[in-house]
Amino acid sequence: MKSVVICGSRRYKKEIKDFSRQLQNRGIMVFEPFMNENEKILELDEDLKTYAYLGLTLHHFEFIKKADTVFIYNKNGYAGNSTTLELGVAAGLGKPIFALENDKDEKCRDVLFDKIVKTYEELVDLLK
Repeated sequence: MKSVVICGSRRYKKEIKDFSRQLQNRGIMVFEPFMNENEKILELDEDLKTYAYLGLTLHHFEFIKKADTVFIYNKNGYAGNSTTLELGVAAGLGKPIFALENDKDEKCRDVLFDKIVKTYEELVDLLK
């Protein structure tokens, strides 16, 4: 079974969840980002908050290591800070990187995309 890790901004949480479900329904193993919305993290002491964010970040890096392919869900060409970090990890590991759209702000991210993939059907075809 082929696998993909999805990287993207929390602002597209619903769309990423929907995209992920479509892939899973077609037999693809998906590692989804953990979109933390627990506001209690903001109440933690700074040192604990640092460890919480470190855990979330490293957890997703592990997903990138495990997956066959990386998909950058960059609707409207947007990739935030975390997605940019994840893109760098994927590139450093030599993973195939597909993206929903060309990057709107930074050509240095664009050059790391192996292919623009507009639909989950197209991604499924590439993963088979």
